[in-house]
Amino acid sequence: MWTVMSSPVGDLRIVERDGAISAIEFSPFHDHDGRLCGDRNDDCAVLAEAVRQLRAYFDRDLKEFDLPLAPDGSDFQKAVWSQLLRIGYGDTASYGEIAHRLGRSNAASRAVGLANGSNPIPIVIPCHRVIGADGTLTGYAGGIERKQALLEIEQDALF
Repeated sequence: MWTVMSSPVGDLRIVERDGAISAIEFSPFHDHDGRLCGDRNDDCAVLAEAVRQLRAYFDRDLKEFDLPLAPDGSDFQKAVWSQLLRIGYGDTASYGEIAHRLGRSNAASRAVGLANGSNPIPIVIPCHRVIGADGTLTGYAGGIERKQALLEIEQDALF
């Protein structure tokens, strides 16, 4: 099941599978990418709660999400995504820092970047908080403009 909500970074499609959030997609949505979304259901409890929490996040009233998550990926991707959840609201980490947290060298930074870019649940699993070693905003699956907007939302809420 899925629902759509408007947000400051464009429409978001939130997808639920087996009682957990399995994807958040930025518009324009791609319905033929192999992912199964099922039917739209704006009344599904877990989707309604995700919408509520995302609205609170965008209103700068929520700093930590509390949602059941079921991202689909490899063991390495899931390990990276687990590390992303440890980056605090308003903080950032580099790809190299994430690699080191996983017990890997800087050489794994590229693999971390690929896993970061494959994150199926952006915003909630905060891949936007990962930046280049020199502090630059590097690639983001939703586009650099969205990444910058999400980081600005968090910075504005802190100050």
